[in-house]
Amino acid sequence: MAQRRPNFDIPNVPGGLSKYLVYFMIAAVLFMILTSTTFITINPGQKGVKFKKFSGGLEKEIIYDQGFHVVAPWNDLIVYDVRINEANEEMDVLSKNGLPIKISLSYRYAPIGDKIGYLHDEVGSNYLGRIVEPEIKAATREVIGEYLPEELYSSKREAIQDEIFDRTQESVGKKYVNLDAILISSVQLPPKLENAIEKKLEEEQLSFEYEYKLDRERKEAERKIIEAQAKADANQILNASLTDKILRDKGIEATLELAASPNSKVVIVGSGKDGLPLILGDQ
Repeated sequence: MAQRRPNFDIPNVPGGLSKYLVYFMIAAVLFMILTSTTFITINPGQKGVKFKKFSGGLEKEIIYDQGFHVVAPWNDLIVYDVRINEANEEMDVLSKNGLPIKISLSYRYAPIGDKIGYLHDEVGSNYLGRIVEPEIKAATREVIGEYLPEELYSSKREAIQDEIFDRTQESVGKKYVNLDAILISSVQLPPKLENAIEKKLEEEQLSFEYEYKLDRERKEAERKIIEAQAKADANQILNASLTDKILRDKGIEATLELAASPNSKVVIVGSGKDGLPLILGDQ
């Protein structure tokens, strides 16, 4: 008996169409593969660098900006976020006198956009963990080790921040990363030391207030002395300039002004002291 062969024909599809259906399925698979590897969109705040597997490797000098790009499926387009990012770091450091300090830092960073090819070649996409964080920790330990704990509570805090920033920027800049800022968000000292520093700062503040009050009183006393001296000098000059004739003339002028007033009075000419008139009222 002849053995029956299984029927592999596609049901209800004419023989000529089955060939086109296979071609369509292959084209669909290729399209799915190509659209995921060939057509790449770089979003705002990003830049890309191409890696050619079969012809030259990484193109470090050619940077792809945001937008739509077509890349051969056997090549890679590595995309970097070049916007400013923020991170925090907590660490234990030692001060100049060897006391432990817990410090919290906040910093902002970003890769240098036109150097991401070199960044990817020498460091890689994990540049935060490989470069930025270690350099910030090293610079912070070095700088804090040059200061006393109480100086972190004074006006030197900003100077310490700037010094940490300068040292870190110098090192990470060589690896194609840019720092925007480093801020000391909090400083935690041993409780006894912190209380002692706070008490010392309070005493210094009271001392400044006391000195300010003394200086103010001292200046007020000097002002009064100067004012009294000025009055004394003025009176001395005035007394030296007055003569009997001037005083008599001033008396006559005053007498005439009083005599011209509407109040009733009696004027006796030549009967007063030094020959000045006497003015008698109603009574």
